[in-house]
Amino acid sequence: MPPAFHDTATRVPGHTALTIDNEMISHGDLDRSAARIGGWLRSRGIGQGERVVLCGGNSLNFVMAYLGILRAGAVVVPAGATLTERELRHLVEDSGATCALGYGDALKKLVAISRGDYELRLVVALEERTTSAVPCLQQVISEGEPLEPENAGGDETALLAYTSGTTGRPKGVPLSHANLLSSIRAVMRAWRWCENDVLVHALPLSHQHGLGGVHASLLAGARAVVHSKFDPGRLCAAIESESATVLFAVPAIYERLVEWEGIRDVNFSSLRLAVSGSAALSPELAHRVSAVLGRDVLERYGSTESGLSVSNPYDGPRKFGSVGLPLPGTELAIVDDHGCCMPPGNAGEIVLRGPQVFSGYWNLPDATRDSFYPGGWFRTGDIGRVDPGDGYLTITGRSKELIISGGLNVYPREVELVLESHPAVDRAAVVGVPSERWGEEVVAFVVPAQGNMVDSSKLASHVREHLSGYKCPKRFLKIDELPRNEVGKVLRNELVRIAGEEARAGP
Repeated sequence: MPPAFHDTATRVPGHTALTIDNEMISHGDLDRSAARIGGWLRSRGIGQGERVVLCGGNSLNFVMAYLGILRAGAVVVPAGATLTERELRHLVEDSGATCALGYGDALKKLVAISRGDYELRLVVALEERTTSAVPCLQQVISEGEPLEPENAGGDETALLAYTSGTTGRPKGVPLSHANLLSSIRAVMRAWRWCENDVLVHALPLSHQHGLGGVHASLLAGARAVVHSKFDPGRLCAAIESESATVLFAVPAIYERLVEWEGIRDVNFSSLRLAVSGSAALSPELAHRVSAVLGRDVLERYGSTESGLSVSNPYDGPRKFGSVGLPLPGTELAIVDDHGCCMPPGNAGEIVLRGPQVFSGYWNLPDATRDSFYPGGWFRTGDIGRVDPGDGYLTITGRSKELIISGGLNVYPREVELVLESHPAVDRAAVVGVPSERWGEEVVAFVVPAQGNMVDSSKLASHVREHLSGYKCPKRFLKIDELPRNEVGKVLRNELVRIAGEEARAGP
């Protein structure tokens, strides 16, 4: 990837590449900083294939360090700024990292890890200055000799991303330079990304959604305006003042946007594209968002392992409740439990293959074997169906979230959509918890709509009116807010824990 980013910077050196919390940098200056960081790391023995943990919030220094690590030929291991020391230690130890860069509390955690029983060869502060013995990024840039971009082999790993771990411990996903470039270029073609575009988002750059937007913007020679945290007023002000053309967000952000009291006064006329991903967007919310923005929101589908694979079309009808069609170069099929293709209209596991799909988990041969069918078909673990009429894909659930209650399959998303159609319910999440009688018991967590109470009997009647009786939750638990990770995915393992504690506590 470094040669591709360098070529763009050479073509549009004076164009602003990034604005993050009112700090900005041009494509040319960003490329020069990356070259010096890469040279400094290489001079310290951090080079081809070495894993480097990069932990911090959204900042120009984070992006400069990211590009500098790639320039050195090393592998970036991105880590969210909110990770606990235990979670961060898992990434450091599991990846076999030899170097780490961090900011604030994350830096303190990295130093503590390095002083323990795991030795990091090098720790660098992402701050401009530091009073500790740890070198800071500004020092690295001033001392580093510029390193020219080198053509890494397409199969060489660029990024070791860890899955979000919403249902279990995060797994390492090695993504090659070829994987990432294939995904970036597919997005640019599908969504008509060009150097005149201005992207706005408030997504963490340590996750693929936020980072992917910056990838495309950098490669196109465009501009990305990134916020370190989401605030509806600031985001909308940026859309207006920067004449933003592209908006990236997750459903949780769109929900807060449409509920913000000042939303009706915002001029969204510059936007040509509003994208939703990382979690399911309900048709009801899609309609509300589209009405506010004045254009249909575009929902797409992808994962850490498969990159962006499916999208509603930029030109042509966008189907609410569907994630659209496979992008060019991506093959998609729906299969049964034995890996046999199912006819259109039938629900089954989504399998994918294409140049953007990874080749296997980091140091987990069993998980890798279980995740692929012969021929390179990646088992996404998501359940979906393809419309026999138009070929659009609809996600109906996730196989790992599948609840088997009394020997019958219950897909949480199906139940959640029914619950969220009730006027007393704002949001719902459904999980399965161990049960002696049922094997697994269906439990619903409900965020009440404003001014409403959770009436279990009424909600149960509503579910039974729309679904088979065995899909009806045995328990309805009120919760003020669903626990989510940094990109808005519901932490189902946390809900299972809460449900278990509630059951043990009794009435």
